[in-house]
Amino acid sequence: MTTDEVLTTELTTTAANTDTVQAFLVALAEEDFDTVESLAAAELVWQNVGLPSLRGRARIMKLLRRGEGRLGFAVKFHNIAADGSTVLTERTDAIIIGPLRLQFWVCGRFEVRDGQVTLWRDYFDFFEIMVKAPLRAVAGMVLPSVRPTF
Repeated sequence: MTTDEVLTTELTTTAANTDTVQAFLVALAEEDFDTVESLAAAELVWQNVGLPSLRGRARIMKLLRRGEGRLGFAVKFHNIAADGSTVLTERTDAIIIGPLRLQFWVCGRFEVRDGQVTLWRDYFDFFEIMVKAPLRAVAGMVLPSVRPTF
């Protein structure tokens, strides 16, 4: 294999891994759990840094499906970068509970192998999630002009 062929293969794989991560999160936002499950490896590990890790696709899918119709999720990508199997995302996530929209910044690290996510690790500011996002959400309920949106 020539150097150009190797580079082309690496770029194609990196782009495919980026597409996998985006499809995974968009499917989650759309509550398309069949797609989420198809993009999740059986050994998936979900880590929200600072909280206990969840291990295994079956366990994680059971948890995600429990929120169907009760909890909404939205995602807006700001930046995405990849190096081989590692995909980094800088994004804004929103957790929607009825009229409350808790919106916060997240940096994610994903590992992708054979078109499936094996690691989903998110980093975020607990103060923003526990204090600032709820205050913004409540203010948005009272004053629609300040309601968080993407």
